Amino acid sequence: MDVKWLTKDELAAWVRLVAVVELLPGVLDSQLRRDSSLTSFEYYVLAMLSEAPSRTLRMTALAAQTNATLPRLSHVVQRLEDRGLVERASCPEDRRATNAQLTAEGWQKVREAAPGHVATVREHIIDALTPEQITQLTAITDAILQRLDPSETMTAMYRRHDEPGGA
Repeated sequence: MDVKWLTKDELAAWVRLVAVVELLPGVLDSQLRRDSSLTSFEYYVLAMLSEAPSRTLRMTALAAQTNATLPRLSHVVQRLEDRGLVERASCPEDRRATNAQLTAEGWQKVREAAPGHVATVREHIIDALTPEQITQLTAITDAILQRLDPSETMTAMYRRHDEPGGA
């Protein structure tokens, strides 16, 4: 096999990207666990439900939005249910499907957790970059996402903020 090895500049960029991918989840998870007793994934599930109409999604749609398998999502939703943050019920439109709905306590939890999460994102990522670099980061990640998500399975998730009035 003829390998096109990375150049010195490409390797420098690659190892830095790997470091960010490896370090960032731990930084986000630590802050959320410390301040809100949530894992990053639990917060993500609550956030997706908080943005949904009636704060309700079918489990299959929630799995797609969070890029989770149904077994993993079901396990996490069970933990959130046990804490009173989410409820599951049969879908009125399709009794074979199950909906997950954010409870009042879950809505309060995500609202309390959001400011600290955003502050952490801002401190470690956003404030480290200039406005021009933010624009470049969007373009760079779009190019990478086109390769990682060619079927655009998650496009709606990362494009939803591109529209006027996005979060």
